[in-house]
Amino acid sequence: MKAFGLAMILLAASAAACTERADAQSAQAPVQTEGAPYVLKGTQVWTVPDPVSGRDYEVFVSLPASYETSPGRRYPVLYVTDADYAFPIIRQIARRVNLDGPVIEEFILVGLSYARGDNPAASRNRDYTPTPNGPRRARSTVHGGGPAYQTWLKTQALPFIENRFRADPARRVLLGHSYGALLGAQILFTDPALFHGYVLGSPSFWFDQQHMMSMEAEYARTHRDLPAEVFMYIGAYETPGPGPRHTTDADMVGDVQTMERTLKSRAYPGLRVRSTVLEDEDHLTVAPVGFTRALMALLPAQQ
Repeated sequence: MKAFGLAMILLAASAAACTERADAQSAQAPVQTEGAPYVLKGTQVWTVPDPVSGRDYEVFVSLPASYETSPGRRYPVLYVTDADYAFPIIRQIARRVNLDGPVIEEFILVGLSYARGDNPAASRNRDYTPTPNGPRRARSTVHGGGPAYQTWLKTQALPFIENRFRADPARRVLLGHSYGALLGAQILFTDPALFHGYVLGSPSFWFDQQHMMSMEAEYARTHRDLPAEVFMYIGAYETPGPGPRHTTDADMVGDVQTMERTLKSRAYPGLRVRSTVLEDEDHLTVAPVGFTRALMALLPAQQ
């Protein structure tokens, strides 16, 4: 029995040693990642629920390079709609233009993504538009959820970011393109103090028989100031014309110029508004150039 017991002890010890060697070899072996999805390093994804609708929205976060080494510093925050495509583009633009020295101030980038489980087109059609009267080509999807989304943004998303990160609440910038810019204009004319700066890129001012122009007129009727910095960009081809890159049913260039002219005519003491028409760009190609111009205009490096 003693011999049997000793044999069992030796066998157990041998097995333990083999296990330890296997564990050590496993720890040293490289993780097999060939063919794995590309991950944007240094970014974060958070879920910010909407308690009213029950939807879960994802927000993407990218912190500036100095965030960890400057613990006492607060940063401006750029919130961008349609984050699935805009977030990585803006992140790389901000890094690249500063390679030879600061051109754009460091900022926290927050990407506003779509409701989890939603088709992106359906999510943005619903959340970025001010009325239920969508265009004929998209009548099968819901529109007009912009006010509800604005409430989620104000009561859930912004507090979430500012409670978790060293964000400067006085220096929020909202950047939206197309329907995203329509949402930005809606906020500008209903709760302008929610953001310090507004980038309205290729704004869909044509939506619902130019409803946004009516919202601007209503705001002007009841207010004497509009404290905000507004930058608009538009591609030169975003107007009816003979080429395939021209828009066919809306003069978006003319709409931007009309909006700028109208806002300047109000003589609001706290408003600064600018726009630019970008040559050789259409509604799809203009975004990267427009993003770059917007960052340089609203977040220039501190001299």
